[in-house]
Amino acid sequence: MDQTPAPTLRMLLGHRELRLATVSPATDEALDREVRWVHSSDLSDPTPFLSDDVVLLTTGTQLADHDADAATGYVARLMHRSVRALGFGSGVHRPGVPEELVAACADAGLPLFEVPYDIPFLAVARVHAEAIAAHAYARRTWALEAHRALAIAALRPRGLESALSELSRRLGCWVGLFDAAGALAHQHPAALAQAADAVTAGVAQLLARGGSASRTIEDGSDSFTILTLGRTGQLRGALAIAAVALDADTRAVVSSVIAMAGLALEQSEQLSRARRRLNTQVLATLLTDDPAPARRVLGSMPPAPVVVAVAAPERNGPLIDWWDRADIASFVADSEDGLVMCTSAADSAALDAVAEQFGVQVGASDAVDYAEFSQARAQALTALRRGGAGVTRYADAASGGVLDAFVTDEVRLLARTRLAPLRRHDEAAGGELERTLRVWLEHDAHAEHTAAALGIHRHTLRARISQASALLGSDLSSFPACAELWAALRAAEGSGG
Repeated sequence: MDQTPAPTLRMLLGHRELRLATVSPATDEALDREVRWVHSSDLSDPTPFLSDDVVLLTTGTQLADHDADAATGYVARLMHRSVRALGFGSGVHRPGVPEELVAACADAGLPLFEVPYDIPFLAVARVHAEAIAAHAYARRTWALEAHRALAIAALRPRGLESALSELSRRLGCWVGLFDAAGALAHQHPAALAQAADAVTAGVAQLLARGGSASRTIEDGSDSFTILTLGRTGQLRGALAIAAVALDADTRAVVSSVIAMAGLALEQSEQLSRARRRLNTQVLATLLTDDPAPARRVLGSMPPAPVVVAVAAPERNGPLIDWWDRADIASFVADSEDGLVMCTSAADSAALDAVAEQFGVQVGASDAVDYAEFSQARAQALTALRRGGAGVTRYADAASGGVLDAFVTDEVRLLARTRLAPLRRHDEAAGGELERTLRVWLEHDAHAEHTAAALGIHRHTLRARISQASALLGSDLSSFPACAELWAALRAAEGSGG
């Protein structure tokens, strides 16, 4: 930021040639406020002709001698109009500053200074005008230099990030770039420690609306300006700046960066779509269990052994962007079953980060070589179908055995239908046919062991099995019938009924 300050009351009072003398006390806050103009008037009520933040000069002809009420009303009108200070030209109509005016300014907190008789009001206005011109020239010079520096930064590798870092240095404040998913993609300088949650929430709200907009948020003593990137309905992200007061020159510089970022993100999106189409085709070659074509096309692949994962098909764009930014060797491609991700087994913890970041379900395979890629993808799909929230590894999904792999909603319905005669009998007669059959099969259909486990006589056991056979319409002395019954009992365990 340029070092030429905006004109203030302190600057005006400190100008040696003007020899202005403070008559009523002024706080540091009042001295350091920007003064937009210097105006002179002897009207009893000049406020209709004043703009905000001016210094008013007067000779006092409108004030009656020793009229404290008139002085108090006059000062009150000036305070209501946000006049920064009052300058009194002494020796023109009065030898000094009237005491009633000094008292009224002191009571109201309006800075009052005396202008010597030999200093024309025009000289005071000229000094202020020259300060405005100097400040404006410095601001425009700063803006031109900033535009030039940003253009040079944009030509460097990772041009957008370089330009954003340069903007942060030029503004002297934190600057952050958020992607279309609301995740922080780049920031300068170091990580934003304070108000990070407030900024992230503000960005998320703007992006959710989908329209091009800006917003100012305050969190304690921290203030931020957030501006969206891209067109309405096609937002590419947002730019956050740790500043609120952006003058015209600063806004012009920021606007150029927004345009640059929007263009860069649009081009990046086009390249991303092309890369996604290419990766989908490469995935087809990997499913032949031959990684050679993929290496020829992409140049390199994650080192084996690798873990293949599939994420549920939701909002794949931001997830792919996350992988592009991650400092991990990986391969990501769209498929009909979801987003296929391949990473080295050593980096497979990144899958947990993905699931947590985007709230998606992920199925992951065992660690394999590329010659088993198709099998690994099948494992990932199995884990995805059988898993819950977060990442489900195939080793955990397959721990229930082969029978569990066949259990679907359709199989559970069939199992309940098959066991319905037994359950109706047990409910009506208070019997235990279903429990008896389960314990009997668990003991390999051994009568004595089963009877002992149930605490009944073996003749009672045989009677129950015979009755169950009749109800089921199945010969339970044959292995196929027993195997089908066991599968039905296992499937019914998780059916809830």
